[in-house]
Amino acid sequence: MFDGDGGWCIMSAQRYDGKNPSHWLYQLRRMAHDELVQVLLVALGVVAGTWIFVELAGDVLEGDTQAFDRWLLQVLRSPKDPAWPRGPRWLVEVGRDVTAFGSSVVVALLTAAVAGYLSLRRSYGALWFLVVATAGGGLLSHLLKALFARERPDPVPYIWVSTPSFPSGHAILAAVVYLTLGILLARLEPKPLLKAYFLGVMMALTVLVGLSRVYLGVHYPTDVLAGWTVGLVWGLLCWLAAWYLQRRGAVERHHN
Repeated sequence: MFDGDGGWCIMSAQRYDGKNPSHWLYQLRRMAHDELVQVLLVALGVVAGTWIFVELAGDVLEGDTQAFDRWLLQVLRSPKDPAWPRGPRWLVEVGRDVTAFGSSVVVALLTAAVAGYLSLRRSYGALWFLVVATAGGGLLSHLLKALFARERPDPVPYIWVSTPSFPSGHAILAAVVYLTLGILLARLEPKPLLKAYFLGVMMALTVLVGLSRVYLGVHYPTDVLAGWTVGLVWGLLCWLAAWYLQRRGAVERHHN
């Protein structure tokens, strides 16, 4: 029983007491939906990712990571035939299929498919943003490879490579394109569950592509880690750009 208006006030104070876990959960949810908080967290991620890449690149140039890189690649090689990875031959085929998701051809086809979707829904601002973001990510990959010019691991008989090793181009392309697509689609989609689905699928593809490069022996682990870091930073920068352009009306917001 409540005793007049005072009783309601007492219950209200109890309900929103700072020690109430539900109150803190409510506040966290409000903060998660606050765009300013999101922007600050993304900016922090850009700074942290850039710092990690610079530190990792310095260690690679000085040769500090070479022992670890070669050890892990050796662990993944078959004891009977070091030219092949551990496991049955069908697993190598799976690795080759997965790694194709980071190839320029597959990435271009997927980007074209999403661009067609954006064109059909008349989201032309998002379409141009997608083209510029993916093309910029690919150019960034080539520039970094030319800058560091790290030699590849020992050649393997089941896959052909010709570009420098650091950072991994497949890891960069996968992270740049898939994370950019996930971020863009998430910002066009109003439902939180579908937002999480888009981002989750794209992150899973990015991780699988990077792991496949190490398993196949065409990249050192630090090449892939650097590629993920570069792609993540680029993806976060694209998120910031999409947020800014949406506020100016240059990129479409989601439709309710």
